[in-house]
Amino acid sequence: MEELKATPLRTDHENLKALMAPFGGWLMPIQYSGIIAEHKWCRERAALFDICHMGEFIFKGDMEGVFTFSVSSIPVGRSRYGFLLNDVGGVIDDLIVFRLAEDEAMIVVNAATTDNDFAVIRSRLKNPAALTDISARTGKVDLQGPLSREIMVQHFGAAIQGIPFFKFIKTSILGSDAIVSRTGYTGELGYEIFLPADKVAELWRLLLQDPRVAPAGLGARDLLRLEMGYSLYGNDLDEQITPITAGLSTFVNMNKEFVGKAALEREVEQGSQRMKVAFKVDSRRAPRHFYQILLQDQEVGVVTSGAFSPMLSCGIGLGLVKPEAAALGTRLTIRHEKVEMEAQVVELPFYTGGSLRS
Repeated sequence: MEELKATPLRTDHENLKALMAPFGGWLMPIQYSGIIAEHKWCRERAALFDICHMGEFIFKGDMEGVFTFSVSSIPVGRSRYGFLLNDVGGVIDDLIVFRLAEDEAMIVVNAATTDNDFAVIRSRLKNPAALTDISARTGKVDLQGPLSREIMVQHFGAAIQGIPFFKFIKTSILGSDAIVSRTGYTGELGYEIFLPADKVAELWRLLLQDPRVAPAGLGARDLLRLEMGYSLYGNDLDEQITPITAGLSTFVNMNKEFVGKAALEREVEQGSQRMKVAFKVDSRRAPRHFYQILLQDQEVGVVTSGAFSPMLSCGIGLGLVKPEAAALGTRLTIRHEKVEMEAQVVELPFYTGGSLRS
């Protein structure tokens, strides 16, 4: 695994936001030294992810009707995951809101949807001017893995030791105001660090001097989240897929008003035409996005995410299927042109050995 440490440091963070613009806000590499090696490093040690492409907004005021969850009920110092929906209940984006103060919140959104999210949220606010896009000046890196806590405490102080899951602290890192959040999308113990964009390169270099830390890219991150069964926007979620269909109703508060609620109520009453399903392949073959899902030789759905899992040594995937194909234990066939693989519906998460709650 030591070959990961030989990877040259990226130096584009100094002008990160300007560099990102021609690429649609996306510079996160697929890999540095290999997806499987980076995946293993995160599961066993601590992987460093460049997540500067994410969007961040600051809001002051009332935004109770905007998301599928209550913002006002989030205690200061905590964060909450949920959705921004369209009129028919489809997911415009999945996001996290951080309650910074009684009258202030930070909204963290996906890179590809940042501009649209900002416009939609503003259109639903009583005071649109109270929403500010701070993405251009905000940097973000994630340190994820079972050794991440001891690394963070050693470098940045004992206050990080006691941060519970989905809580955060305001602190100083490299002489600048920062937020350290006990969140991430890997299934491992980890932290998201928000700080000024012009400090990211310095932080990146500092952490990579630690022999327990190695850089990891988009490929490893996608594999890690899939082993946990976490949904990815653009694959498992989009504006034609509702949180009910996606099996994420836990993150929808039906006791409050929000755009798209009526459509979700109808779906619950009438029953979903499609359902999220998790499946394991009988071999090491990897299912891929948009492969067909068949039940007794009849097409019943489509794969939304799929890969070979190093932790399970087999192919795994998520898909949307007709209700009759979603029961645990159901035998399915995954097909694409001449490629065919047998699979079985299983419970999530696929991988249960992570350090997330450590």
